[in-house]
Amino acid sequence: MSEHERDYSHMLEKVNSGPYFGPKAGAMVTSAGNGEAAGELAIRTDTKNPMGVVHGGALFTLADTVAGTAAFTTGRNCVTLDSSMQFLTAARGDKVYCTAKPKKAGRTILVYEISITDAEDRLVATGIFTFYATGEHKLPEPGGTV
Repeated sequence: MSEHERDYSHMLEKVNSGPYFGPKAGAMVTSAGNGEAAGELAIRTDTKNPMGVVHGGALFTLADTVAGTAAFTTGRNCVTLDSSMQFLTAARGDKVYCTAKPKKAGRTILVYEISITDAEDRLVATGIFTFYATGEHKLPEPGGTV
């Protein structure tokens, strides 16, 4: 099985559970592979700001989690080097959805474009996330650390 055909289900289980910030904040990665990933965030009372709309930090957490997972599927451990987001409109509905697609997958620098949409398929936010590849990784066995 090639790297691009690899089953990342055990990685998703690890990313989406445990004591990590992403799942504690409600960010869930729903699919990953081929250098891309997708995820969602349930809109809850604790993901909203005092004005009653989804907090920008919650959207950012979802985007960074999804983009970082996408970068991980390239076969390298990565850390976020830089990021920027544009918040376009308040989300409607009970969930927001994020996709991360590569713009550049270099030897040490990976750049991802993210899009966040709401339950009405409206574009809520966009962003660019740049990752530094710290080296090749071996996927952990189920129950191992990422």
